[in-house]
Amino acid sequence: MRFVKQLLAVGVVAAVGGRAVAAVDGNDWLTLILGLLTAVLAVVVYAWVVRRTERRAPAEVARTGAPGGLLRGVLLGVGMVAAVIVNIALLGHYDVDGLGSVPGALGVLGFAAAAGTTEELLFRGVLFRIVEERTGTWIALLLTGLVFGAMHLANPDATLWGATAVAVEAGFMLAACYAATRTLWVPIGLHLGWNFALGGVFGAPVSGTGAPQGLLDATLSGPALVTGGAFGPEGSLYALGAGIALTVVFLWLAHRRGTLLPRRRGSAAQPPATVLR
Repeated sequence: MRFVKQLLAVGVVAAVGGRAVAAVDGNDWLTLILGLLTAVLAVVVYAWVVRRTERRAPAEVARTGAPGGLLRGVLLGVGMVAAVIVNIALLGHYDVDGLGSVPGALGVLGFAAAAGTTEELLFRGVLFRIVEERTGTWIALLLTGLVFGAMHLANPDATLWGATAVAVEAGFMLAACYAATRTLWVPIGLHLGWNFALGGVFGAPVSGTGAPQGLLDATLSGPALVTGGAFGPEGSLYALGAGIALTVVFLWLAHRRGTLLPRRRGSAAQPPATVLR
């Protein structure tokens, strides 16, 4: 029941926040404000419901280490996107047509904050964490990564390849990130930084939801395996390779730090202490 209660509590915040952001579509400043409020409220509700259902202080969203964890995650996310876009540009398939809009980029930031935070709380904070206690890290990573990818099939320009790529490069990677750090702040920052850089900075489509007005007015053209097609760069081989590489790094760190959970035998496996690194 704790799984259901936690999922419902955070899910309600995500749904209401998402509707609020959609209702002010076109007003970038309201999108920014409502997106940030949704992100903050989701963390507060997650911490509250975990305390109520598990009788513990949720160290994975502790305020200690939050700024540093968020910053490291954002830098990783922005760096990954920049590397992907640069490689696409070197092949002549990404062209900057001019400057975009600062308010537009701020609107994308609000959307990215709401989506990145609520999705990480739902998929890594609730789903992965609880499944991992019973199945171990490897099975939980595989199952929740596939579910995360499948969720993106509902997006307007979604493709089976794009959803598969997201499952591997994001679903697996973000779960591995949580397994290595045992804090949700780094994956939240990584998710936020990735989405914001993709749409808010480089003006590229995000997970099949179209290209928002970011800081750059740019055009992607060329083979879908290079650019990701209508789904966006997340469907490119470059993004897939970057996500796999970072997943391997995170899993290596988790192994080195002893934060990988074995498959359950008997009682549920106990999660290791928060690493915050």
